[in-house]
Amino acid sequence: MKKVPGVKPLHWVGSSKKDLMSMPKNVIDEFGFALFLAQTGQKHPQAKPLAGFGAADILEVVESDADGTFRAIYTVRFPSAVYVLHCFQKKSHKGIATPKQDSDLIRQRLRQIELQHKGIKR
Repeated sequence: MKKVPGVKPLHWVGSSKKDLMSMPKNVIDEFGFALFLAQTGQKHPQAKPLAGFGAADILEVVESDADGTFRAIYTVRFPSAVYVLHCFQKKSHKGIATPKQDSDLIRQRLRQIELQHKGIKR
């Protein structure tokens, strides 16, 4: 991968890239733009801190279309790269909270990255 000055590399964790690529094209485009902005140190207008994670460096972008509501979760916590933690379609019609199963997966993937940055292989 060619390194572009001023643009952090983008790393996909787990199945996040495959999951994003299965979404509608307009959702892929919007999330791709949000991730590019994050790579350049900017913030997408719709990006907001993910509730329940206690830090402003875990962000979510929400996009809706005729097929439903979709979310992309990423972190800018690490100065060397942007990590895409999870991309999914919200299936619950109850409230706006992130489902526990998805929150648990995000926490697991974030912990995996933290351990990698500390030099601990899993």
